[in-house]
Amino acid sequence: MNISIQELSKVYDNGKCALSDINLEIESGMFGLLGPNGAGKSTLIRILVTLMSPTAGKVFINQLDLSKNRGEVRDMLGYLPQDFRFFTKLKTWEFLDYAARLSGIKNKKQRLQKVDMWLEKVGLFDVRERNADKLSGGMKRRLGIAQALIGEPKLLVVDEPTTGLDPEERIRFRNIMSEISRYDAIIILSTHIVGDISSICNNMALLGNGKLSFNGSPEELIEKAVGHVWQINTSGTDYDILKNNYPVISTIPTDNGWNVQFVADTVTNLNVTQIEPTLEHAYVYFMEYISNNN
Repeated sequence: MNISIQELSKVYDNGKCALSDINLEIESGMFGLLGPNGAGKSTLIRILVTLMSPTAGKVFINQLDLSKNRGEVRDMLGYLPQDFRFFTKLKTWEFLDYAARLSGIKNKKQRLQKVDMWLEKVGLFDVRERNADKLSGGMKRRLGIAQALIGEPKLLVVDEPTTGLDPEERIRFRNIMSEISRYDAIIILSTHIVGDISSICNNMALLGNGKLSFNGSPEELIEKAVGHVWQINTSGTDYDILKNNYPVISTIPTDNGWNVQFVADTVTNLNVTQIEPTLEHAYVYFMEYISNNN
């Protein structure tokens, strides 16, 4: 599987430029699309899943021109939108059975076996008879994951996949995604949660203000922040200086004040310690100090 995005732009009727000259190649496996709210992630996703047309540029999915082969692309597509909706009068298993029929599984016995399999995988088998609208928020999200996966898509796109999931459910979701990624499929995770990317994605892209800021592996992004992540135990005036002058990543209370981690090119007049960056550190550093200067 391959996605080739070439000089893609989207300008809305009100003149807002949501995407500007995006060039991106995506191969089989887990791909993370990371960026703050308003960066253009959802616009790009909606174009990829054929819900929106670009203003300019081309998208090819397995050499299929998205503008000319929308039906063929939809046949290989699974999609979980951020605002996932369902028919409230259907039981949980009935909704998933309906999704399976839409995905082309015509044999009833095979379809019901897949329904039970995916209900088990996402932890909803015990509530299969419950009406879908009576599920908790996290359960509804898991049902959305199951409906996106039941047709075994070659291209799976999930927008903010772990919204509403507790830590245990996030781990379950990541394990499911890792299992699927072993096959010849592309899985695109669009999120603003850095942990979703660092856990399971081999490649990623950063969007900022509608532009492609970075494309590579999480390790390559982390490398860019080496030497620019700092830690200090502080209180009082020093803490106020930090808040006002540097992007602070975390603030943990201690007996004598706070343990603060922050990013910066250089630090003066503070007794700081340099630490190894995580992907979260690298993301904030890149967006604050590199992306804005390109």
